[in-house]
Amino acid sequence: MEFGKVDKSALNSIDFTLPSDGRFTQELALSDSETKIYLGAPKWGIKEWIGMIYPPKTKDAQFLDHYIQSFNGIELNTTHYQIYPGSTIEKWAQKADGKDFLFCPKFPQTISHYSDLSSAKAHEATDRFFASIIHFGKHLGPLFLQLSDKYGPQKKAALFDYLRRLPQDIDIALEVRHPDWFIEPNHSELFGLLKELSIGSVITDVSGRRDCAHMEVTAPVTLVRFVGNGLHATDYQRVDDWVERIASWRLKELKAIHFYIHQPGELQTPNLTTYTIEQLNKRCGLALSSPKFVEETGTLF
Repeated sequence: MEFGKVDKSALNSIDFTLPSDGRFTQELALSDSETKIYLGAPKWGIKEWIGMIYPPKTKDAQFLDHYIQSFNGIELNTTHYQIYPGSTIEKWAQKADGKDFLFCPKFPQTISHYSDLSSAKAHEATDRFFASIIHFGKHLGPLFLQLSDKYGPQKKAALFDYLRRLPQDIDIALEVRHPDWFIEPNHSELFGLLKELSIGSVITDVSGRRDCAHMEVTAPVTLVRFVGNGLHATDYQRVDDWVERIASWRLKELKAIHFYIHQPGELQTPNLTTYTIEQLNKRCGLALSSPKFVEETGTLF
């Protein structure tokens, strides 16, 4: 991910401390119900994972089968680039049958990046997108609507109208990037509407844009995007902080937390995911399964 990327030489000078919970997170009621946790990567087609978590000589068509053996969720970036036929979505979903695995499809860029969300074309594409992803069935996780960093509050009327039109029987999470969304009064307007509509607010923890780690949870299902720096020491420190925050959020009225890890080229994503799961299991008394490494490769911490 290029968004928020900084040179590695600057990492030790960045304050990665997570902000305190935002206003809307603080308003969440306490609960003793179980909060599920899903972890994974943004895509499954990583050839560098062959011999790491994919067996040697794994063919492209088998990547998803092996991905599902190592993770329990995916931030599905491939749907950002095209709307797939329902038959393709069903084939992907069938590979996850028998497992508690969720796909989190990303809205197509024709909607999120190449429109202002107000056109008839954008609404028609949205209908086609929903008609496609509904074929995930029980394996459908929250949908991920990412706006470009140029989409600011000056377009809030179009955005707010679009959000109000979205179906309320599917979990959806919105990521905004324009800096002005994180200052008042825009912050309260946007996150207040998300809470009203029970739409999640994507929290993006990335080195060069600390404002995107806004710590506002506005729906029972929340999505966190963690962007690491190639297993730099700060990656582990940041994960430790997230483990503590997730532990506190599990005491609140949340159904699920999706935590998706990005690394440069995604090569080390399984390694940091394994570390994250080990720490979550230890801190929260969970029994989450770690990525399954090819025996002779082992983990690379």
